[in-house]
Amino acid sequence: MSAVRTEGLGRVYVTAERTTQALSDVTLSFAEGEVSGLLGPNGAGKTTLVKILSTVLLPTAGRAFVLGHDVVGETAKVRPLIGIVFGGDRGLHWQLTARETLEYWAALYDVPVREVSRRSVSLLERVGLAAWADTRIENYSRGMKQRLHLARGLISDARVLFLDEPTIGMDPLAARDFRGLVKELKAEGRTILLTTHDMAEAEAVCDRVALIDHGRVLAIETPASLAQMVSAYERIDYDHGDPGLAVALRQLPGIAAVTLQDGGAHRITMTDGAAIQSILQFLVGAGVTSLRTSRPSLEEVYVHIIGDRGLKV
Repeated sequence: MSAVRTEGLGRVYVTAERTTQALSDVTLSFAEGEVSGLLGPNGAGKTTLVKILSTVLLPTAGRAFVLGHDVVGETAKVRPLIGIVFGGDRGLHWQLTARETLEYWAALYDVPVREVSRRSVSLLERVGLAAWADTRIENYSRGMKQRLHLARGLISDARVLFLDEPTIGMDPLAARDFRGLVKELKAEGRTILLTTHDMAEAEAVCDRVALIDHGRVLAIETPASLAQMVSAYERIDYDHGDPGLAVALRQLPGIAAVTLQDGGAHRITMTDGAAIQSILQFLVGAGVTSLRTSRPSLEEVYVHIIGDRGLKV
């Protein structure tokens, strides 16, 4: 059975100033026990989709199901099965401690009283907050708040977890520990759906990823397949004072543009990742001794795919 499934899902926001199509004809399915990602830039519709799946927001078209239950018609059956981590300051009361926060949310989820203390202690240890269990949240760093959000999402022992940008505000070590925790949760048989605009995060934890832009699902692929898409737009930065080199580079196959960056370096934007070796050889042969390769951000890739010549997936 699919843990998460949508059929032609849509959502329109209407205000006095404008009408915004946040989601349009979203149809997807993720299996039980799978770690799935919603990958896209800010404003792509990821959070709106998660809010509908977690019964926080009503769709204006289509249907959505969690573990076979309709999120609109069977809300009361869906909510005990899910945990939600939206991040930021939402859902946290600054005057409470971490322990009090988990006890509060446990009561909302009707966790048996005899289980509350044990679960709270276990979860705070699991997310690395045991030493701050009785410290008010107003004294927490942003990363500590994010880890507390994760513990809050697990307090009901949810079978399906929705994580919205879960590593925002975490330092690299905390983010690494979080990814390890996601793998542990998967091993326990939980289904996890996370939103991110970080390709590295998707590659690290997801079995499959839905690529979303402007409220539409563009592709559902494995992270390896999406990485191939991104690698086609790899870029090279080089330092060289001869403007004629940039002119010569623009004539080579596989190069979309050569632009001058702040600081005097030039950036080569590519359209074919397979051409990188020949381009590097050309630069070295031209006397370039300082160069760097990097992948573009996902938003930059979207500009190439969608803005320049339309979607080709």
